[in-house]
Amino acid sequence: MRDLVAVQDALRDAHPPGWRWTPGSLVAGCFAAPARGHAGPGAAGQPVWAGAAAYRGRRCVGRAARPARAGAGYAFGLLALRFGAVLQAVVAALPERPDVLLVDATGLDHPRRTGLARHLGAVLDVPTVGVTHRTLLARGDWPPDQRGATAPLWLDGELVGHWVRTRSGRRPVAAHAAWRTDAETAARVVLATAGHRTPAPLREARRLARQARAAAASAGYGATRYR
Repeated sequence: MRDLVAVQDALRDAHPPGWRWTPGSLVAGCFAAPARGHAGPGAAGQPVWAGAAAYRGRRCVGRAARPARAGAGYAFGLLALRFGAVLQAVVAALPERPDVLLVDATGLDHPRRTGLARHLGAVLDVPTVGVTHRTLLARGDWPPDQRGATAPLWLDGELVGHWVRTRSGRRPVAAHAAWRTDAETAARVVLATAGHRTPAPLREARRLARQARAAAASAGYGATRYR
């Protein structure tokens, strides 16, 4: 745990070159689905299924899914211990390296400004954007109920992301600045890839992870028998 905090502190002070969204970029998403039936924060060694999907425009051009084990239980601000290695491996299994990666985690919205989305991007050397349904520490009012509307998310006076209304009549999602992306770029990538409320690459990654988990359960390798 102390090692991870030290890494997060070092990454907080890192200032890599910024990345800007351009149409035609290869956008991937990754998602980790823990085994069902576990209460509380979980623990190291529990089964996890990870999915990743890469899109160019509206077309999915690469998919990957794999079983793994959680590196730790959940602890506030230390999600990389639980899912970092799992997500790193499934993204590496994609047939092509993405230009930008969407992660179900925060980036600068973190006590040390190094949420899992930012940390994973640094490890993979890929620009990243965090996409979550809630913020971790950041605060900001929701945008108007109109697709494309955004509203800033602030943490201690720093702009760390935007609420993004990807569909009218639905809750906005939080687009987090992470590795080599700022808040404006994060919002732009989320809007450009969101056919539904959740951006397509992340939505497909989530489906793949849950599908793999369901297949394992059907085969008799559930939470208690997974090896």
